[in-house]
Amino acid sequence: MEVIEKIQKNYTAEDGQLLLAAYSYAEQMHSGQKRASGEPYFTHPCAVAEILIDLGLDTPTVAAAFLHDVVEDTPATEDDILKRFGKEIMTLVDGVTKLDKIHFQTHEEEDAENFRKIFVAMANDVRVIIIKLADRLHNMRSLNYLSTERQQRISRETLEIFTPLAGRLGISQIKCELEDLCLKYLDPEAYEFLVKNIHQKLEERKSFVEFVVNEIKEILKESGIKGEVIGRPKHFYSIYRKMKNQGKSLDQIYDLTAVRVIVDKTDECYEIMGKIHMKWKPVPGRIKDYIATPKRNMYQSLHTTVVTNFGQFFEIQIRTYEMHRMAEYGIAAHWKYKENKSIESNFDARLSWIRDVMDWQGSLNESKEFVDSLKNDLYDNELLVFTPHGKVISLPLEATPVDFAYAIHSEVGNKCVGAKVNGKIVALNSALSTGDVVEILTQSSGKGPSWDWLKFVKSGSARAKIRQYFKREMKEDNVKTGRAMLEAEAKRKGYALNDILTESSFKKLSNKLVFSSVNEMLASVGYGAVGVNQVIYKLIDYYKKEIPKPVKVVDSSKLRHTPASSVTIKGMGGLLVKFAHCCNPVPGDDIVGFVSRGRGVIVHRADCSNLSDIDRNRLQPAQWTGDIDSEFVAGIRIVADNYEGLTADVIAELAVMHLAMTQINGRINKDKMAEIDLRVKLNKRSDIDLLVNRLKKNKRIADVFRTTN
Repeated sequence: MEVIEKIQKNYTAEDGQLLLAAYSYAEQMHSGQKRASGEPYFTHPCAVAEILIDLGLDTPTVAAAFLHDVVEDTPATEDDILKRFGKEIMTLVDGVTKLDKIHFQTHEEEDAENFRKIFVAMANDVRVIIIKLADRLHNMRSLNYLSTERQQRISRETLEIFTPLAGRLGISQIKCELEDLCLKYLDPEAYEFLVKNIHQKLEERKSFVEFVVNEIKEILKESGIKGEVIGRPKHFYSIYRKMKNQGKSLDQIYDLTAVRVIVDKTDECYEIMGKIHMKWKPVPGRIKDYIATPKRNMYQSLHTTVVTNFGQFFEIQIRTYEMHRMAEYGIAAHWKYKENKSIESNFDARLSWIRDVMDWQGSLNESKEFVDSLKNDLYDNELLVFTPHGKVISLPLEATPVDFAYAIHSEVGNKCVGAKVNGKIVALNSALSTGDVVEILTQSSGKGPSWDWLKFVKSGSARAKIRQYFKREMKEDNVKTGRAMLEAEAKRKGYALNDILTESSFKKLSNKLVFSSVNEMLASVGYGAVGVNQVIYKLIDYYKKEIPKPVKVVDSSKLRHTPASSVTIKGMGGLLVKFAHCCNPVPGDDIVGFVSRGRGVIVHRADCSNLSDIDRNRLQPAQWTGDIDSEFVAGIRIVADNYEGLTADVIAELAVMHLAMTQINGRINKDKMAEIDLRVKLNKRSDIDLLVNRLKKNKRIADVFRTTN
């Protein structure tokens, strides 16, 4: 088998023996298991290990790749791995197993927790993420065996999370292939168009590229510089993105091919670029020096676009062999070229970015704010600005002088009272541009940062440092504010904070969110580091689990009628109030009253689709009263893989939440996915939110949502 040959070729006899032992054990444990393609499951860990061998990863990482699914998918345990292969390999397997339990198609409050798990794993051992990237790459290669819906869902997740991670770690081999595979499933027509037409255009340009390569080889020869010159087609996704962003057709994209020049020394890069510019005219604004100012992922190269005497444009990239290795392998070059000292320093620089994220991530909201800040830092969108002394500072696009101040130092940001850009006073919320020279004006007796700064800063680091300041300076106020916010939200959901915030529930919560005391939790809510709903949902969840009840099916005809007193209709009284069966409103939903002829007021959910077909003049504002002691029925649809035990899993969640169902129906849809329609009896809307969130944690459930009849 090819992977065995690669082990024998790339590793010592002792390391090879360990890897073959991992290979054999994984093959034995996965025996009889199949993939969606019908192939033996063991082909997957083999393919993941092979990707990592090609990247040059060390023995423990490749061994962990063979074993990365055995704990989750076979009878093997962590103790088995520990006894057979040692602590280091067991820790890597455990890290990948935990990452496999992350699901990104969930409630927004869960997203930040998922990202945190990724970065905790990276900070502990970056090899865990490299294994996960290889795992995702092979899964994307074999995605054609899944339904269209799952192909697109996994591709979106890959494009949003894993390709920018690979890019930020500098592993362009994985990043480019992942992007092309995502495009294949997210926009198949565009992908097929590019495959067909780019191949045709490359054939047409073949002689031209050969001409350019030979001309540059002649320049190298005349200069006495040893090096390589190769023509390289751009990958499909980069061309697709350029067409979309710039609104151009394929015929208007002139740099389908880049010519790459690789030499020994840095000064030779500049010498060759100068001589190329003497031969062909450079295009203004298209010269980029990533050697003097590397990208945030430590990528280094000179880029220039030139035009020949025939009027044809083409891009040239010039770099050293060492820069080339870093551009191709990124952080993995640390293992592949471990004898090289500058590779080591680049490795440290990449890890320092991960540590920076871990430093500031704890101060951001557990939801959209953290996710957005992290994505700003992940995606390759940056501007480069200068200090008055010429130091280059990398910031996110549209960053402000406040972002710049905190990038210099926390105290510079905290004492910032003004800024000069290119010698002129500007507002602190002004957007900076690449090349700006920024000077921060400080005052030691200043009042400190403003809450308003959080509305315009773009970097996660600046946002975190502002919050840290308020956390430290306003602890008592934050505790009071946090308690008031939690009490109000608990009351809105029909609970008293003192009832659900017990000693046992706080202990469970602190295990999840790492709080040392109730006051620390309240302060975190007060200054915005933790979302109110994240705390309340978990406390309600723990509260409901304390008194288990069996699930039961209830005859819907025997449900109590909802009294008219549970709803008030603006400007009306004494009318009969009924609830629409099409949308089944429950307390907490936004509602509206429809004044019928002879049947009183029919209360609908405000988003009910049936309202679009009725006379809008007969709608009246409605709201729930404060005290409701009635039972309601809500409709929920679950879309999931059609696996054995799905219905049992759903009923188990109802049992845990003490909810009764009045009806259950199932079917298989056109995408071969299972659909289950439930009607569930409950008293408040928060029960629905909790149920939906709990069901979405099941990795084989694709979607859960409220329905109308």
